Amino acid sequence: MDVILKADVKGLGKKGEKVKASDGYARNFLFPKGLAVEANAQSLTELRNREQATQHKLDLEIAAANESKAKINGKTVKLTAKAGTSGRLFGSVTSKDVAAEIKKQYGVDVDKRKITMDDIKAFGSYKIDVKLYQNISAEMTVAVSEA
Repeated sequence: MDVILKADVKGLGKKGEKVKASDGYARNFLFPKGLAVEANAQSLTELRNREQATQHKLDLEIAAANESKAKINGKTVKLTAKAGTSGRLFGSVTSKDVAAEIKKQYGVDVDKRKITMDDIKAFGSYKIDVKLYQNISAEMTVAVSEA
């Protein structure tokens, strides 16, 4: 009997897959526990629609990431910081500061955890890498100047 799994079943398959199960196993275990439904025309259509909706959502996320990359790739983020007499910064410039400036200057929301950079403890220009999505990242420059 063909069934569509509603949850992962060890030894049978993952959620959303159409698999073959013995009639007794399906009727006595899978159906009563709500782990599967019979693979009829209606349930197959629902499965197909769910897969298409998931794919559409992924396509939208990838398009948004590419659009954000086009806005910020190769650009420079200008930051100002206070420093002591020796020219070293009080504290350091963090990824949180950089993410806030990217949002302010370019209007692109970036998660601070997705920014790869070294510690910035002095004035100058630094290269950073901003991961926007799987295999989609943008390179930027952070220019730190005196306030």
